[in-house]
Amino acid sequence: MTTTMSIRELSRSGKLFDQYDYIDIEDKKAHDYKGVFIPAQYAQMVKGFLVRELERERKERVEEIMKFAGTVSIEERFRDKDMRQIREMIAREKYGE
Repeated sequence: MTTTMSIRELSRSGKLFDQYDYIDIEDKKAHDYKGVFIPAQYAQMVKGFLVRELERERKERVEEIMKFAGTVSIEERFRDKDMRQIREMIAREKYGE
C-alpha cells in the first residue's frame, strides 16, 4: 500500500511509516515530486539495488571513455617534453637554427 504526502505531513505523523510500503513525497504547493520514503524493512534491499545500479553506470561511463583512450599516439621525440619545448623543436626543424 502506498500514498503521497508532503514532508510536513510525513514529519507530523510518524505512525504512517508503519502503514505503507513506501510513501511518495511531493511539494504540495508546487506539485513537484521530491522522492520516496522507504521504511526500514526495505532499506537494505534498496541500498543494495542502488549500489549495483550506480556501479553499472560508473562502468558504462568508464567504458565510453576507454573507447577513445589510446587512440592518439605521441611521437617518441616529443615524449617527456612540455608544450613550449615541443614548439621550439618544431620551429627549429621547420626554419632551422
